[in-house]
Amino acid sequence: MKRFLAGTALSLIASTAMAADEVKLQLKWVTQAQFAGYYVALDQGFYEEEDLDVTILPGGPDIAPTQVIAGGGADVTVEWMPAALAAREKGLPLVNIAQPFKSSGMMLTCWKDTGIEAPKDLANRTLGVWFFGNEFPFMSWMSSLGIATDGKAEMGVEVLKQGFNVDPLIQRQADCISTMTYNEYWQVIDAGVNPDELITFKYEDQGVATLEDGLYVLEENLSDPAFEDKMVRFVKASMKGWKWAEENPDDAAIIVLDNDETGAQTETHQKRMMGEIAKLTAGSNGALDEADYTRTVETLLGGGSDPVITKTPEGAWTSAITDKALN
Repeated sequence: MKRFLAGTALSLIASTAMAADEVKLQLKWVTQAQFAGYYVALDQGFYEEEDLDVTILPGGPDIAPTQVIAGGGADVTVEWMPAALAAREKGLPLVNIAQPFKSSGMMLTCWKDTGIEAPKDLANRTLGVWFFGNEFPFMSWMSSLGIATDGKAEMGVEVLKQGFNVDPLIQRQADCISTMTYNEYWQVIDAGVNPDELITFKYEDQGVATLEDGLYVLEENLSDPAFEDKMVRFVKASMKGWKWAEENPDDAAIIVLDNDETGAQTETHQKRMMGEIAKLTAGSNGALDEADYTRTVETLLGGGSDPVITKTPEGAWTSAITDKALN
């Protein structure tokens, strides 16, 4: 009997020692190639190699990543820096620990026949804008152009609160709408619009791009050595997944499809999206470029009478995780 109990105890100790560390990752949006690196890392065993048991939580129109992580529903979340910095200023101490996306995929897509040829031509138009934190880069851009956002005027625009579709442009309710290079722009094309009928303005080209799809955790958790170690391994495996996805875009898209429990995504759209996403992650090893961070902060501070953030953040990012993960 004693021998049995001792054996049971030993097996329990062994199984505990072998148990992988759990990590919950909250995505900013639904399962799609925008998050391919994480699904690849899961599928290819990169997380397992780092002794991690990762659960990927899809987002959606009714899910706010900042609220999920604030409530303890996730260890780490994918978020755009404008929303993260705005949340930090309001009291939620989010910290950027890695930046897989080097470039911004955000742009304004407009009907060419409206006569819009340059950003200054956006004045006195109706523009579709996403909210829930996604409006911050747009507001900063308009402020830099000296264009008010409280209604059509010689130097003002009417902001149409845009849903997560392209209907306002197709139905001519707006002259321009917000699109991502990897998603909504192609929805417009798939609706039968010829690219020659459109003119696009990439935030990256306008000098007002802000960092997208970074990895954020709660500041207090970083003081725990075990949590920090877990994040080092998580970032290391995730970036391995991202580089694999860049090199194998079609295969990465199929992995994403395999993880789409809704069945809403198509192979054509995901392969096309992955091709565009690879352009945004190219050039990043996961470490945050301080110049990109500074540009983001300056863009958000430059919001005129209604800036996204009112002061330069302190402690909003750390290189501690990537310094260890990437060396």
